[in-house]
Amino acid sequence: MAVQVFDFGISLFEHLFDPKKRLFIGYLIAALGIAFFWLLISKKLTIRLALRKIFDRKVFFSTSSRADFKVFLINRAFTLFISPLLLTQLVVATFIFNLLLKVDWGTWSFALAPSKAVVVASFTFCVFVLDDFTKYIVHRWMHKWPLLWSLHKVHHSASHLTPITIYRTHPLEGILFSLRSAFTQGISIAVFFYLFGNQVDLFTVLGANVLVFVFNVAGSNLRHSHIGIQYWRWLEYILISPAQHQLHHSIATEHYDKNFGATLALWDWLFGSLHHSIETEGLALGVEDDTSEAAHGLYALYVLPLVEMANYLTKKTKELKAAIWRVAHRLRWRAKPGLKNRIKSSS
Repeated sequence: MAVQVFDFGISLFEHLFDPKKRLFIGYLIAALGIAFFWLLISKKLTIRLALRKIFDRKVFFSTSSRADFKVFLINRAFTLFISPLLLTQLVVATFIFNLLLKVDWGTWSFALAPSKAVVVASFTFCVFVLDDFTKYIVHRWMHKWPLLWSLHKVHHSASHLTPITIYRTHPLEGILFSLRSAFTQGISIAVFFYLFGNQVDLFTVLGANVLVFVFNVAGSNLRHSHIGIQYWRWLEYILISPAQHQLHHSIATEHYDKNFGATLALWDWLFGSLHHSIETEGLALGVEDDTSEAAHGLYALYVLPLVEMANYLTKKTKELKAAIWRVAHRLRWRAKPGLKNRIKSSS
């Protein structure tokens, strides 16, 4: 028990000191710097007003933000117990790699011999792009499928955004995204090792994929913040700006199902869900059907999604039973005349 408590304490602080984590202190400092100079230059605020805007007490001490911290702590404790049971990228990679070895490719040749630098650059790029694309797909499913929306609504119930809001997720959603990550990275590793052997490696900075590192240093944490930085219009076709993601959290109907992208806006552009940024000052955030204080309680964040999922499954089960009964009834009704004719003809 004491070991688990110690591990829990370490897991809380690892986010601040691990460059692979979004809350790495270096990324937070970079986001603060970007926000500060943006407010000075773009919004023409004084130093005092810029600092007051960044460290707005109404945001960081709101009921919504306090709920974010509670969820973060509870989920970290949950992760300690569930992580050993989850499928890992190594397991997926090993399974797929062995499958590839067993396949008879016939006349196909995979005798590729690019330089080490080309392999590493290609692997780094492919992992980043595939990971971002699968995030887009799963995120979109979260909004489109009622069963998954019951879980994802926990994240969208935040009425104020802070960097910690990214961890405001239901544990079941966390498991789903962990499995997504395991399959995505496992597939990438297996395919590249099969094609290029031990040349496969990542270009990293402080242990993080160099592209992820650049994204985080460039202010990824501002996407969950009250600082609505907008990019040039042409750039918002490629990268999701902080203001674009804040718009994604808007309760306005015209903003529904827009800007699902995590890093790249390309997917939203290609699949018709792109919405360019707007001025986010005064933008109402949350879930339209519940903006009350109760939306930030532990019951609403942990239990209510399960209740909604159970109700949805019960409803669909009843509908399925009713549909099966109607089909069976019609088949019996149609079969009776034929049965009567056969009885008459036999007599």
